Amino acid sequence: MAMEITQILLNAQSIDAASRKHAEESLKQFQDQNFPSFLLSLSGELANNEKPVDSRKLAGLILKNTLDAKEQHRKNELAQRWLSLDASVKAQVKACLLQTLSSPVPDARSTASQVIAKIAGIELPQKQWPELIGILLSNIHQLQPHVKQATLETLGYLCEEVSPEVADQDQVNKILTAVVQGMNASEGNNDVRLAATRALYNALGFAQANFSNDMERDYIMRVVCEATLSPEVKIRQAAFECLVAISTTYYDKLASYMQDIFNITAKAVREDEEPVALQAIEFWSSICDEEIDILDEYGSDFTADSDIHCFYFIKQALPALVPMLLETLLKQEEGQDQDEGAWNIAMAGGTCLGLVARTVGDDIVPLVMPFIEENITKPDWRQREAATYAFGSILEGPSPEKLTPIVNVALNFMLTALMKDPNDHVKDTTAWTLGRIFEFMHGSTVETSVITRENCHQILTVLLQSMKDVPNVAEKACGALYFLVQGYEDSGSASPLSPFFHDIIQALLSVTHRDDAGESRLRTAAYESLNEVVRCSTEETAPTVMQLVPVIMMELHQTLEAQKLSMDEREKQNELQGLLCGCLQVIIQKLGSAESSKYAFMQYADQLMELFLRVFACRNATVHEEAMLAIGALAYAAGQNFVKYMQGFYPYLEMGLQNFEEYQVCAITVGVVGDICRALEEKILPFCDGIMTHLLKDLSSNLLHRSVKPPIFSCFGDIALAIGENFEKYLIYAMPMLQSAAELSAHAATVDDEMLEYTNQLRNGILEAYSGIFQGFKNSPKTQLLMPFAPHILQFLDSLYNEKDMDDVVMKAAIGVLGDLADTLGTNAGPLINQSVSSKDFLEECLSSDDHLIKESADWAKLAITRAISG
Repeated sequence: MAMEITQILLNAQSIDAASRKHAEESLKQFQDQNFPSFLLSLSGELANNEKPVDSRKLAGLILKNTLDAKEQHRKNELAQRWLSLDASVKAQVKACLLQTLSSPVPDARSTASQVIAKIAGIELPQKQWPELIGILLSNIHQLQPHVKQATLETLGYLCEEVSPEVADQDQVNKILTAVVQGMNASEGNNDVRLAATRALYNALGFAQANFSNDMERDYIMRVVCEATLSPEVKIRQAAFECLVAISTTYYDKLASYMQDIFNITAKAVREDEEPVALQAIEFWSSICDEEIDILDEYGSDFTADSDIHCFYFIKQALPALVPMLLETLLKQEEGQDQDEGAWNIAMAGGTCLGLVARTVGDDIVPLVMPFIEENITKPDWRQREAATYAFGSILEGPSPEKLTPIVNVALNFMLTALMKDPNDHVKDTTAWTLGRIFEFMHGSTVETSVITRENCHQILTVLLQSMKDVPNVAEKACGALYFLVQGYEDSGSASPLSPFFHDIIQALLSVTHRDDAGESRLRTAAYESLNEVVRCSTEETAPTVMQLVPVIMMELHQTLEAQKLSMDEREKQNELQGLLCGCLQVIIQKLGSAESSKYAFMQYADQLMELFLRVFACRNATVHEEAMLAIGALAYAAGQNFVKYMQGFYPYLEMGLQNFEEYQVCAITVGVVGDICRALEEKILPFCDGIMTHLLKDLSSNLLHRSVKPPIFSCFGDIALAIGENFEKYLIYAMPMLQSAAELSAHAATVDDEMLEYTNQLRNGILEAYSGIFQGFKNSPKTQLLMPFAPHILQFLDSLYNEKDMDDVVMKAAIGVLGDLADTLGTNAGPLINQSVSSKDFLEECLSSDDHLIKESADWAKLAITRAISG
């Protein structure tokens, strides 16, 4: 097999589909039959300089894929498989990889670097391959530049794969020394210097100690800043990427370098090539992000002991920073507004200007207004567009008091420009700016809205007219309408939009039927606005919304009738079905929740349900999600009457609960089970065996994405609430699952914010389950069945309290469970409750909480506990 491996690897990249398929099957067979010799063949191929570059590259890529996968559980399996291999096989593979680092072929070296890093990611945390870093560092002293380059690249990938706590400080110092030396201007070889600069980017997370030492930090910063002036564009770009990373990782260490950094970023923004200039702007955006976060968290009340201090870098740089950003706005590209993925200096500059406005608030306005006033009426479209973009960018951040007088003057001007400006690009940005005005300067939270009953008609006339413009302008006009409508959400029954309601809906429906509605996200934007119009509508316009039901149903019906579609048409069809189901969901929620319209609306329920079930017959995940959500809304509106649809719907519900691949569909289906429980109550009982079986299977599967597990636990609570003491037969399955999940989540190693957030979602799901079960059994003769579980539940609440890392949602749920337990088990649980920390310290803490929801839950829990203990 090893003899033929070269040919098989080349065939696997052949243009001929048959030989490609045959080669892929041979590789899979080889891997399955003899994994160790498969790895040896691949690493031998990669290391052999006589072999063709294409077979070597693919050999390395396949090697990498035997070690790593996207899904965490698969990643762990592959790591275990590698660790359990015979030591001599691993040693041979590693020797081949290290040898490849000195290959004259760049692709082979680069692939070997990545594979070495993957193995290091598996072995170093297990205290294996301790000599690796030493071997790599000794390579750095080689005279051949290509070996140096490959070694630095490997060190970079290694820092990306391994977490900082795995390497000891001595090794970190040596790696950083090697990397920073490789970046030095004295390094004559550009490939080496580029590899070193990219490696530093990945190594920054390891440099905590070095950045705390003034001399070392000065040296690193000097080398990075020098690299931003390299004659080689890729090195300059990589150096600025390092500066961006430093700005977030070491924000608090930057003060003494800011003046120099300003000078080099300003020079790059004005003179350098686009990839470099974009990173230079990104540095300032990233400083804004840091300061916005700090100011959000602490307000402006810094005390000497607050762990994070705001240095107000942006405020200090304002007089020079704002003019630099305003210049970038004039560097637009022709046609950028039609290209969805476009990103250039003008867009980056505008984005940064918006972040600056959010960072410094009112101070930005006087610095930007002269630029707007000077350019807004210029004959060159670039100047008019830049002025409009600048205005739109500073609307979030400054106070309404500061902006209102300016916006009042600007509004008429903008409306005229949207109708009359000869340039589409200017109209596009004008419509976007109007949307921002409506988003930030209008609505129930704004004291004096810039929109009055008088100008409302004129604004609507312009927006509806603008929806007939070219797709990118029409799309922004739909977006502006979205925020205009949203601002009237709380206006009660007398919305100023009511007289125009019919026209608005007609205009949006016309947009969805445009031949070019597929461009610039126009159709999607029109449906998003239509949904918002319906969501914010008042009782007096309910008859118009009712007329919309058969129209949208008919459109959905037509998409289901379409025959023999090409792939491309099928994709567009799926997108449209998703949008129509989404629209129906909003209509169902609106009409089904108001007593005045509910009865009339329910005449459509049978037809709606029939359409949704037909949608499930089409195989498309997004459409399934939307249809599932619409059915959840319908169940909520129909209440107990929904039972008549259960027989037909149940098979699709099962399908959704088994859909591990498209886990969002699974999560939404779990949510819909909750909706149906609330609607049907005890009438859901005949379906519970099947539903519980699937939910329990989902929980014990490794294949299901972890984000679906918290809602499944909540769903146990929904089912128990619906069927009460009939939940008895599921206790022996559900309780042990809840118990082991509770233990895991109480003491989870929350390494980062994302993990902590997930842990809290899991805790919340578990608590909602317990709550539902206790409430479901309340007043039943079978409450005693829950007694054996009480000690463990109280212990869970105690450990949550002791861990001190739960969020407010979990806190409220936890104190609620304490109350439910006391309320349902009564005096039997009194002695147990008395022994728990939760019933004393935790309860006290919640009773004095600022969060009124937590306080409310705690007041109720206190009452229930008092009854249980004194009873």
